[in-house]
Amino acid sequence: SDYDKFNEQYKAFAPTDQDIALMQKLAGKELIVLFGTWCHDSQREVPKLIKLLEESKVELASIDYVAVGYNKRDDAGIAQVHDLQYTPTFVVKQNGKELVRVIEKPTGTLAQDLTQGL
Repeated sequence: SDYDKFNEQYKAFAPTDQDIALMQKLAGKELIVLFGTWCHDSQREVPKLIKLLEESKVELASIDYVAVGYNKRDDAGIAQVHDLQYTPTFVVKQNGKELVRVIEKPTGTLAQDLTQGL
């Protein structure tokens, strides 16, 4: 199943101390995770995100996991509001203002991309 793929990636991923430390820059911020259970990039990146959040114990203001269909939409319209084009898309916000967006594959590590410029 798709969930097995997520689980395998979760187990295989070992974040570095540096990446775990970087995640603290997300403290007090909102995180929106737009993903597809059917999407290879989501199957690879979302479990990494979950492990980074767990190991860093960073205290986010909020986190929303939004699963979308093949049409890149969800019933609540969250994907449309954030102009979702590719999955996964991770959006970091503060007070409703978008600060960082990571689309599909990070250019560095996921933690580096999520905290770029913060």
